[in-house]
Amino acid sequence: MPRPGPDKTMSLRDAVAAYVHDGDTVSLEGFTHLIPTAAGHEIIRQGRRDLTVVRMTADIVVDQMLAGGCVRKLVSSFVGNSSAGSLGELRRRIEHADPEPLEFEEYSHYGLICRYLAGAQRLPFYPLRSYAGSDLPAVNPAIRKVASPYGDEHIYVVPPVNPDVTIIHAQRADRAGNTQIWGLTGVQAEAVFAADKAIVVVEEIVADEVVRSDPNRTVVPAHAVDAVVEVPRGAHPSFAQGYYDRDNAFYRAWSGISRDKEKLAAWMAEWVHGTADHTEYVAKLGEQFWAGLAVGEALSEPVNYGRRL
Repeated sequence: MPRPGPDKTMSLRDAVAAYVHDGDTVSLEGFTHLIPTAAGHEIIRQGRRDLTVVRMTADIVVDQMLAGGCVRKLVSSFVGNSSAGSLGELRRRIEHADPEPLEFEEYSHYGLICRYLAGAQRLPFYPLRSYAGSDLPAVNPAIRKVASPYGDEHIYVVPPVNPDVTIIHAQRADRAGNTQIWGLTGVQAEAVFAADKAIVVVEEIVADEVVRSDPNRTVVPAHAVDAVVEVPRGAHPSFAQGYYDRDNAFYRAWSGISRDKEKLAAWMAEWVHGTADHTEYVAKLGEQFWAGLAVGEALSEPVNYGRRL
């Protein structure tokens, strides 16, 4: 049986302080599910500036980081409030440079996946066909064409992305960083392998034998992880399958909050700057609120490990 790896557990405050610096390129990944909201809030609290944020689906957490003054450039393949409306702060930045402009680099979903794949594999570029007929190459000079070395064909390519740090949220990990995700997944593994450093935020840290008992759930291995942080309910308002449901009411409310600069400033003051950490944020919402997002037991639950599977 393999020996446990080194203990990489940290507080979220310490992990952000150690691995997120002004001017960094920071990847925040999680696709509808397991969005690293708590980490975004901690970056805001610590006052990071001039970040390049890479996120396939730039959504509420990006809007909040913009409102917190953290972001200079956004690299994304989707912008919006997850089918529930718009992002007020992001729109002001792009459409009116209010209060300052936002540099925006746009790709298709697959184009950004290819950037992560190139970064993870340390390739100079990654080829793809899907930009044929698209307007994106006209607005993004990083999308280029190269000649095939095997014939006369020319094909589109995208450059690698190698973030200074990638932050993901997951259901659970052991203390060494073996990270398990189930349900809806995205490009978390690729984003971690592409980065120089990686912070994994989880709903719970579990014993080594729990992870070893179900190895197929291990999406990110320990050797790719630099910090493991336990932050229950840290993906809110998104969901963590088996732990809590999506807060659809919040998504519907966000468009109205972010559309109004005064309402947005008040929300940030109360819920981000006005809370010391995510534990306080969770407590402020109250147990009755969390009971409304509770999920039931899975019928396929194994009896020998993990009640939330």
